[in-house]
Amino acid sequence: GAMAAGEGEPRGGPALLGLVPAAPRCPHGPALLFVKTSQGKEEGRRFYACSACRDRKDCNFFQWEDEKVSESRLAAREEYNRNHQPVFTHRQNVERYKNFVLLPLSKRRFCQECQQLLLPAEWEKHSDHQFLCAISTAQLKSPSQLLYPLENKKTNAQYLFADRSCRFLLELITDLGFRRVLSVGTPRLHEIIQSKASQEEDFRVRSLLLDIDFRYSQFYTEDEFCHYNMFNHYFFGGEGAHETCRKFLHQDNGERVIMVTDPPFGGLVEALASSFKKLMAMWKETEDGGHNSQEMPTFWIFPYFFESRILEFFPSFSMMDYQVDYDNHALYKHGKTGRRQSPVRIFTNLTPSMIVLPMEEGYRFCTICQRYVSSGNQHCEMCNSCTSKDGRQWKHCVLCKKCVKPSWFHCSNCNCCALQNHACEKTDAGCFVCGKAGHKRSTCPSLS
Repeated sequence: GAMAAGEGEPRGGPALLGLVPAAPRCPHGPALLFVKTSQGKEEGRRFYACSACRDRKDCNFFQWEDEKVSESRLAAREEYNRNHQPVFTHRQNVERYKNFVLLPLSKRRFCQECQQLLLPAEWEKHSDHQFLCAISTAQLKSPSQLLYPLENKKTNAQYLFADRSCRFLLELITDLGFRRVLSVGTPRLHEIIQSKASQEEDFRVRSLLLDIDFRYSQFYTEDEFCHYNMFNHYFFGGEGAHETCRKFLHQDNGERVIMVTDPPFGGLVEALASSFKKLMAMWKETEDGGHNSQEMPTFWIFPYFFESRILEFFPSFSMMDYQVDYDNHALYKHGKTGRRQSPVRIFTNLTPSMIVLPMEEGYRFCTICQRYVSSGNQHCEMCNSCTSKDGRQWKHCVLCKKCVKPSWFHCSNCNCCALQNHACEKTDAGCFVCGKAGHKRSTCPSLS
């Protein structure tokens, strides 16, 4: 789950050109190609940068596209990439776990500094580190609570689903008849599925977690977790991990598969869309032509102000009104404790009327729109749809020919609705949602 750069992205920042064959690699897999832009226009040199880390402190990989890289520098880079891989392989971590669970409770230690389960022979090495003692089976079954969230890193920006949202998602998935969940960057959902499966005999749902956080390899087998970078569709475990994913997507006995993904919100939408399309293609290939024109069922969890960007890449998707909440994010908690309502929504290619939202949380069914909407979302006769995006009741502007936020007023200067005290002069920098100049993100026409 996630909340990276998001609204604070530099508006005149570089534009993504994408993943190109034979791109150079950093420790996070193939780098992405960007081009320096100014005022939304492409100009200047193209360069490669790390796909996963927006913050140069986390991964400072950089190379001009037209740069000649010497043999010795290439060798040094290979060496660097090798040295920046995790200490243990996934297979070694699985072996360590087997030994760990055999230990008596008094000998089960977890090093908080190294974020690692410790075997007694290793205590000495970690003697001056902070550690947790007596790690119970329950704790091992809830690694997302045991591991501390990597919040400072824009890469991982780990904000985990609040329990309420997590249980709602799982109920929705099971009610829709899905038996396999490809959990892309949703460790909490994966965890609750795995622990239900181990506790309840008649619980038939299985999950495969794809996540960039390798710490999870300590708790899950190679069939349950793949170390994966969703910005460049890179499986760190190579062909074997790729095959694990392919096998999981194969519908045994017609068991239906759904992908649920919760990427960092500051992440590059087009890079994510490209990876998700590749996962969807992988799903399609596993079938014997049974899917012909179908798309792999998907829940993409993302803020509502990215709606136009997501629809650009996935025209079949639509946005649900359900507000997804996070545990460790002050802004996006539900109800009284959070500073405001969560802007995070579910985008899906499933038929909207099938997505039943909880009445007790104030959602209701609109028979005209044939979907569940939040209580404040009134059907507008002129737009002929339930137009609110943020849970408040919006109002129709006849001049704009659309509904706008309740706090907006029509400005004859700008010829559109905006906040009362907005600055009318045209802004120079390109808008970070659509890249065009002349307006800020908050008033982007493509968001309406």
